[in-house]
Parts: sequence; C-alpha cells; structure tokens
Amino acid sequence: MITSAQLRGARAMLGLTTEALANESKLPISSIEALEMDVDSKDMKAVAAVRAALESHGIIFLAGGSDGTGGAGIRFKHWAENDGIRPENLNATNDD
Repeated sequence: MITSAQLRGARAMLGLTTEALANESKLPISSIEALEMDVDSKDMKAVAAVRAALESHGIIFLAGGSDGTGGAGIRFKHWAENDGIRPENLNATNDD
C-alpha cells in the first residue's frame, strides 16, 4: 500500500506540480490533493493512476520492512550503465 507521504515525496522529488501530476494521471487536481492528504480512504483506481504516472518518471515505491527496521519510502530507479557518469565517479578529468 502506498502512503500519502510517499505520494507527496515522489511528486516533490520530481519537481512536479499538482497540476502536472493531475494532467499526467488524467485526474482532477482535487483528487491529487485528496490522495496526498489521505490515501487510505480513496479510490484505488486513482491511486493506481497516480502511481503509474510517478513510476513513468523513474520513481520506485518501497514497502516498509517486515522486520521493523525501516518504513515505507521512495527512490529513483537504479542507474543503467549507459545513463552517464555516476556522481561518485565525477572528477576533473571527466568534467565536460
């Protein structure tokens, strides 16, 4: 289950406005705002539409740990080899 905090965080990580997310998920802005306040009591079709829109931008939703060592979260998908230089590998010789 996705939480409201995950939805708000994913949208913020991507720098999307509620209007942009509403357009991409084909939902009214009021639905996005409602889901970001309380996802538990909302329409699961709307949740699926928002999730799909955010995942299309490279967001991955993480479930909370079953052993109690971490809550639900979000992150970007893993970098592929051809996605450029990883930040930890940047230096003066490969700075363009």
